[in-house]
Amino acid sequence: MTVPGTAARCTRPGCSGSIEDGYCNVCGLAAQPAGAPAEHSSAPSGPSSGGTSASMSTRSRRARAGSSRAARGRLGAGLIDISPVPALDPASAVLSDPQVPEAKRFCGNCERPVGRSRDGRPGLAEGFCPHCGTRFSFSPKLHGGDLVAGQYEVLGCLAHGGLGWIYLARDQHLGNRWVVLKGLLNTGDAAAQEAAVAERRFLAEVEHPNIVGIYNFVQHPDAQTGEPTGYIVMEYVGGESLRQILLDRRKSGESLPVPMALAYLIEVLPALGYLHGRGLVYCDFKPDNVIQTEEQLKLIDMGGVRRIDDQDSAIYGTVGYQAPEIATDGPSVASDLYTVGRALAVLTFEFTGYQSRYEHSLPEPADVPVLDRYNSFWRVLKRATNTDPQQRFGSAGEMAEQLTGVLREVLAVTDGKPRPAFSTLFSGELRTIGVPGAELAELSQPAYLARPAAAEVVAGLPVPAVDSSDPAAGYLATLSTLDPAQRLSALAGAVHGRDARVPQAVAESIETRLALARALITGGQPQDASAVLDQAAADPDADWRVTWYQGLLGLATGQPGRAAAAFDAVLDALPGEPAAKLALGLAAEAAGDPATAAKYLSAVWTVDRSYVSAAFGLARILVAGGDKATAVRTLMAVPETSSRYTAAEVAAVRIRLSPVPGSRVVSADDLHAAGQLVGRLQIDDALRQRLTAEVLQAALDRVLGGEPLGADRLLGSEPSQRGLRFGLERSYREQARHAVDSRRRIELVDLANQVRPRTWA
Repeated sequence: MTVPGTAARCTRPGCSGSIEDGYCNVCGLAAQPAGAPAEHSSAPSGPSSGGTSASMSTRSRRARAGSSRAARGRLGAGLIDISPVPALDPASAVLSDPQVPEAKRFCGNCERPVGRSRDGRPGLAEGFCPHCGTRFSFSPKLHGGDLVAGQYEVLGCLAHGGLGWIYLARDQHLGNRWVVLKGLLNTGDAAAQEAAVAERRFLAEVEHPNIVGIYNFVQHPDAQTGEPTGYIVMEYVGGESLRQILLDRRKSGESLPVPMALAYLIEVLPALGYLHGRGLVYCDFKPDNVIQTEEQLKLIDMGGVRRIDDQDSAIYGTVGYQAPEIATDGPSVASDLYTVGRALAVLTFEFTGYQSRYEHSLPEPADVPVLDRYNSFWRVLKRATNTDPQQRFGSAGEMAEQLTGVLREVLAVTDGKPRPAFSTLFSGELRTIGVPGAELAELSQPAYLARPAAAEVVAGLPVPAVDSSDPAAGYLATLSTLDPAQRLSALAGAVHGRDARVPQAVAESIETRLALARALITGGQPQDASAVLDQAAADPDADWRVTWYQGLLGLATGQPGRAAAAFDAVLDALPGEPAAKLALGLAAEAAGDPATAAKYLSAVWTVDRSYVSAAFGLARILVAGGDKATAVRTLMAVPETSSRYTAAEVAAVRIRLSPVPGSRVVSADDLHAAGQLVGRLQIDDALRQRLTAEVLQAALDRVLGGEPLGADRLLGSEPSQRGLRFGLERSYREQARHAVDSRRRIELVDLANQVRPRTWA
């Protein structure tokens, strides 16, 4: 027994509840066994008049130093298996006739076509541009048997790319280790020369398991001119590029499955994040530049890498992948992430026109089945490829986190198996929404399925996490023990400068303003909350959280449509977060849009069964639409570890007891199914007898209406009018025995006497 004053706190992040009788009295989850780690869940889409609109900026929160992320031990993000690509014999990859196709020959100075066929004669691989006179050369400079720098024996050409020929060689000084030599594609291209030097400089600093390793930089005299030509010596990466993997699938008319493509990009994003952390941008990310070998990915072709603050070097990229602002603003972290989004689109559907009609846009979901099926995937592509850099993901880590959430959802939707995860951005739901707090035995069926009040939704939704690096983080943590009125007073005093003990940095922090806004919303002061949110929106650190609280404000002020618009904007920013879908689903339900509500509540429940609010919300909508069977299955999936488990089963019984559409009586199948449920519920006898009476009364109504009940007994009663009346009598008398109130006891005895069939005794 818990000693008063020493109740254990709930271990769920963001929950203020205490453990009573083994369960949290707020969120309803079971207590953790002694020594067990706390249970975490991933969190599973307005505003009032005068507030910031729902279409306001939902730009990213700034990356937190040292923020933890789930470890990913192998390709597939630990969620799916991806077939390994065997490492091929390097010698078998050597080209027998290495040539640059004429269609890819352009002058390095004026960018006009060179080396093209004319008058039946093949184009020259070497010569001078007829337009500007600049020398060009597209011929390999090394051949099989050449020894470069007295160390590297050349076997031949492997491929050619935008910046140079790639040769296979053996390192005679290190046990004939396979290496790759990369030279210049066009030795007359001054910009390419500069890029090669830049590549050498940057790559000497780079060391990451998902980035090709650089061993050396050497020179070798040109066979024709005798001039020294530079070569980068790098790790040989055998396997297939993502482009080749895609082309192989396209032969059978398929693209990469969405989970597979997501897993690939989740795996490679840390490499880009590593470069960004060193002040570098990759510039030319595309499926061609990612190689899978065995179960590992490698980012190759580092020729376009440059420093973020470099204003002078040539910028390399590929049409269809390159961000629209490159020409005016230059490369950035945001432009790199744009290329990742474009690559993800190219990999997952037949993206016809991605280099022309859709060069800086995406087709509509109605035209692409995979986008129509996976709404969160569509949203993640939209954010990654937004034409406004400020609206894209703020970091590679943030993008990987959201892609992982989307991957979990896509997999769960595909096979029906939940894949919950801890969220770094939200708490769990603070309390289960839509489950009455009164005694279950005293609730009628209509009340049990009633839509929750706005205040209940606002109080129960997850809360955005406080940035632990913010100056106000420690101060806000100290307020968690205060009651709501005290917390509101303290926050108001801090923000409005009435508490001299609060440091200025804390008072001016956006975290303090957002905490005050929530306290005002839940405290019934919407106008003051709106003013605080307007101030927060003007803060340089403003992000999607301002829009989130605008959504809460919309709910609290009876404007569910505006709330839904706000939460929809949050979901655009965080497509992998179940919390945003939960909020959007409940707001849509309040706004009278059951289709949207069911869509997002179902997505939450499919991924994470700790969001019991989603189960009850979905069940309400399904019952209203006449789909009792799915509603029952939804509630029966509530985990036994949840204190709402019994409530869910009781709700399932009462759903079974609702009449079929167009009839006043309950079907025989539903009655027997309800009876079986009541028989196995782990509940007290008073509630069991209440439910028994409900089942038997519904059965009696059916029989009195002339409808058959079947041959099987129902909760121990014969399936006849006489048998059902005897069963009801027993149930009412049992309820009277448990009744505490004398008036209620008399009512139950009277009911028992009324329903009892006439007998000779």
